[in-house]
Parts: sequence; structure tokens; C-alpha cells
Amino acid sequence: MQTLLELFNQLTDQAKELNDVADLFVPIMHTILLVWTYSQHYNTPSRLVVLIREICNAIINQCRTHIAGTEIFGFIQGGESEEAHSKLTLALDVCSKFKDAYFEYKAKAKNQWKITTNALFVRLDSFSERCQDIMHLTSTIMKFNKLEKIDIGNTKGKTLTASVGQIHTEFNKAVEEFMTVQYDIMDIEKRQFDDDFYKFRQSIKELERRLASILTQGFDDCDTIIGKFKLLDSFEGLLNRPIIQDELEKKHITLLELYKQDLKTVGAIFMEGKALVDKTDERAPISNNLPPIAGALNWTSGLLERIKEPMDKLTLLSQSIQDREEYKDV
Repeated sequence: MQTLLELFNQLTDQAKELNDVADLFVPIMHTILLVWTYSQHYNTPSRLVVLIREICNAIINQCRTHIAGTEIFGFIQGGESEEAHSKLTLALDVCSKFKDAYFEYKAKAKNQWKITTNALFVRLDSFSERCQDIMHLTSTIMKFNKLEKIDIGNTKGKTLTASVGQIHTEFNKAVEEFMTVQYDIMDIEKRQFDDDFYKFRQSIKELERRLASILTQGFDDCDTIIGKFKLLDSFEGLLNRPIIQDELEKKHITLLELYKQDLKTVGAIFMEGKALVDKTDERAPISNNLPPIAGALNWTSGLLERIKEPMDKLTLLSQSIQDREEYKDV
């Protein structure tokens, strides 16, 4: 085991950056394989299980050193949820890289390491799940923070904008309440996190239902296709939330139908105008200050612009919409 000492000293060095920690995984696994191959005493499955589990514990400790629960709350309170999100992403990446290194060397051991994955990575997987839960929190905060700047227009705009502001205020209260927990949220031994996080998610689902209702009202209040798309753009990031997405799917069908009608209208305008241009009719849709060819190009560019922007937006809709016959027709 002495051959692993220097590598383990580096692995547990708290001054080391997480990226540098990940660079140790391949040398560690390579040395463990050599120990397994040449040692006459330390090449049993039970000892390998203990060794891998201890390495997992060291990785978890390193990750918690670099991103503690109090630090995450500090980022959130300082309006820097993106920073917390990126650090959690790095921690997840480090956990994933160790498992990749293990499976790479398990293959090189020619399946002599006949150990169930759960026996090895139970704590590391639990830690990864905890990181994903907290990343869900930070990404939700980043998306809901956009509500602060949303201003809805049209006849119901003032009322709907006020409702959005109220939802944003209630969301901030839900986050503040969650941050009053008296334990480190990165500690997987603290099982009460699951109950607290479930309660937080239930609060957010209720807010999302109300937000979906506001979106559909605003959508119906818009009288142009571009207006409807601009409304959806202002809620970008929140539209892929399952509750909102389900509600909006019906509206996407309406968008397709409206755009289909507009395409037919533009097509009719083009054919009618083209016939007048071909005959050099004075009623041709060409500006008086432009020569015939430049005028015709200017006119057709305007028609193209009218249909291009909505089409670009439609290509970004969910796959379930793109698979529909209405979308294929368009």
C-alpha cells in the first residue's frame, strides 16, 4: 500500500484545486490495478471495496471543502447563483470522472473485479444526487429572477405584470425560508434535507401553475403572432418547466395555425403583387423612389422578413410539437 501513499496525500490535500484532484484518479486506479496484480495479500474483493469507498469519502470531503452549504447560501444571497451552479457542476464532474476511471481499470482487470457497483459508490452516488438537487435550486433561482424585469403589454398588461411581480416576491420568500435550515445542505448524512427540499419544490410548483395561467392570459391578449412570440421570449428559461410547458403546448398549436394563415396571406400578396410587377402596372407594390428591380427586391425582402422571424421561433419549439402534422404542413 506504500505505493499509494503519495497519491492519497495529494488526494486529501485541502489546498488542492478540484480540477487537480480529478487528475489523480487515473494514477490511483493504475496503481491499485498493479497492487491487485502483484500483491499476494491485498487482492481480495473485500479489501478493494474498502479502498474504493475510502477514496469516494476523500473525494466527497474535497468537494465539500471547495463548495460548502454556507457558501452556496452566501452566493444566493449575494445574487451570484450562477457561481454556486458552476461550482456544483465541477463537483459533479469530479465524481463522474472517478467512476469513469474505475470502470476503465475494471475493464483492464479483465473482469476480475466482480463487485456490484452499488457496494462501491453508494455514498458517492448519494452525494452526486445531493449536488443535482442543489443545482436544481440554483437553476430555479436564476430562472425565476428574470421575472423581476418582465413587463407585459396589451390591454391586460398592467394587471398581469403586477401578478408576475407578486409571484417573484413569493418565490423569494420560499427561497429565504429554505435557507433557514440549521444544517449543511452538502452533508449527505443530514436526511432532513429531503423533506425540506420537497416542501420547497411543492411551493415552486404552485407558483409555476399561477405563472402558466398568467402566460396563457397574456398569450390570448396578444393580437399578432410577433407579439405572442415576444411574450414567450420574455419568459425564456421558464418555458421548459414541465407545468408551464404542458399548459403552453395547446397555445403552440394555436401559434402554428395562426402562422399557417399568415403564410397563405403572404403567399397571396406575393402572387398578386408579382403579377402587377411583371406587367409593370402602376399599382405594383414598388416604392416610387426606387427603380423596378431594386423596388421588387425591396418588396419581396419585406415579405420574407415577415415570415422568417416566426419560422425561426417555431423551429425552437419542443420535439412533440415538431412531430405534429400541423408543424410539418407549415
